[in-house]
Formats: sequence, C-alpha cells, structure tokens
Amino acid sequence: MKKTLSIIALSVIGFGSVSCKKEENKEVQNAEVIGVDSTNAPAAPSTDSTVSPITPAVAGTEAAAAVRSNQPTTTIALSESNFDFGTIKKGAKVNHVYEVTNTGTNPLIISEVKPGCGCTAPEFTKDPIMPGKKGKITLSFDSTNFDGAVQKYADVFANVEKAPVKLTFNANIQP
Repeated sequence: MKKTLSIIALSVIGFGSVSCKKEENKEVQNAEVIGVDSTNAPAAPSTDSTVSPITPAVAGTEAAAAVRSNQPTTTIALSESNFDFGTIKKGAKVNHVYEVTNTGTNPLIISEVKPGCGCTAPEFTKDPIMPGKKGKITLSFDSTNFDGAVQKYADVFANVEKAPVKLTFNANIQP
C-alpha cells in the first residue's frame, strides 16, 4: 500500500513539474464557462484521507467547500470567462483583468485563484465584494517558454455554488 501511494505521489509531482512544457500548450480546454455554470467542476472530494493530500484538484475542491461552509453562498457574473491576447512576441509578459460582479445577496469572497501553470500569476480582490459591486481578477502570463498557440486557465475559488469558476486565455506566441 505504501509503495503504491509513493508511486502515485511521485507521478503527481512529476506531472506538476512538466505541466508548463510546450507539449501541454497545445492541449485545448474546450469547455466554455458562462457565469458560474461550469460543467468542468471537479468531483466531490474523497473522504479517504490517503488520497486527498496527493490530488491537487481534490485539495482545491476542499478549499472551496471550506469557504462554502463558513460563508453563505452568493452568485457572480463575469465580464468574460475567456480572453484572447492574439499574437504576442515570445518572452512578452502580458496580463488581463477579468471583472466579476456580485449578483447575489451575500458578500462575495474570493478565497483563491489557482492557475493551471507556473507561467500564470494571479492577483484578485481580497476584500469581500458586496452585492451589486464589482471586483477584479488579473491573470499575468509569461510567454518565455512557449511557441505557437497556447491556452491556459485559472480556477477561481469563492463562496458560490459551482466553484471553482474557470477563467481561460489564449495567445499565439511568435519568435
């Protein structure tokens, strides 16, 4: 049992260290997120404690569940869920601001924005966003290690029913 868990843990660590390589760029996530209706939400977290620490998606889901259990849920609207940077030069550092509006009746609390790759850095409104008010999520992308068409994402964990909400962006990187 320990040997199997060790192999799984090493596999997850190995996968994490190569997730930003060029081959991964061309993998396209075709799911479109509209508002908070995401069909790509991860499955409910396992109650088996031996699996949780080595499964990043489950750990993120637990974080979202923790926010939900401590805070009343609300709803959000996104200005957009996908952004296209168009053609950019290799090595360019670009960013885009996604605007979120709290369309519910309780304060919106964004607990975490988790990018799918180390090439993407998030910044977000950390204070509660009151009903009817707007907040921001900025994703900054470093194109240094990429060529050609890429699509990247970040998961937004907040006190909404269908967390995480997925934000995506595309770029065509030229030399």
